[in-house]
Amino acid sequence: MDNRIPIVIADDHAVLRESLALLLNTQQDFEVVGKAASGAEALQMVNRNHAQVLVLDLFMPHTDGFQVLRALDKAGSQVASVVLTGSENQFDYVHVVRLGARGLVLKREGPERLFAAIRSVASGELAFSEDLAQQVLSAMAGETKQEPSTMRRLSERERQIAALVARGMKNKDIGRELSISENTVKSHLQSVFNKTGARDRLELAVIALSELGKKVA
Repeated sequence: MDNRIPIVIADDHAVLRESLALLLNTQQDFEVVGKAASGAEALQMVNRNHAQVLVLDLFMPHTDGFQVLRALDKAGSQVASVVLTGSENQFDYVHVVRLGARGLVLKREGPERLFAAIRSVASGELAFSEDLAQQVLSAMAGETKQEPSTMRRLSERERQIAALVARGMKNKDIGRELSISENTVKSHLQSVFNKTGARDRLELAVIALSELGKKVA
């Protein structure tokens, strides 16, 4: 069985788009199944080629990356989007996270950072650098109004896990940190999601940051 991650690339610069496709295809577990020159093409290719991950540039003519993310969210698409951008604007970062991006890599970062981000989002994790995650989640938490009792519903162990999720840690790393198995982490997380009403790790991170504040830093 082919276990490669099917990827669509969306960037309006042809040289970068083709170079990126060649780069990603050097990884044995990646397969570039589409190369889109616009947001509209990206939306078509994600659906037609059954992409698992979309590597998305933000600033493209006509249909930009923000509009692509909005359309994917509205359609309930299961594709995991990694935004690859040269923007240094925190507002852009917060905006793409709100629109459903699950990873963000700056174009000045190395290839290994992008490879890791693709693998993370494909496995259901978030993919933000620690500094970037704290910037984005803190900004979002400051705007989010949660019931004061949300985190109090959790056990001490569940609060620990929620705090580590807010730090961007994966299940296996949380298990190592707390000396418990990865399956135990998953079991606790399901309980946390049920008690807090969080739909995914991103929402849980925002809730944890807004209520636990500096304790998760």
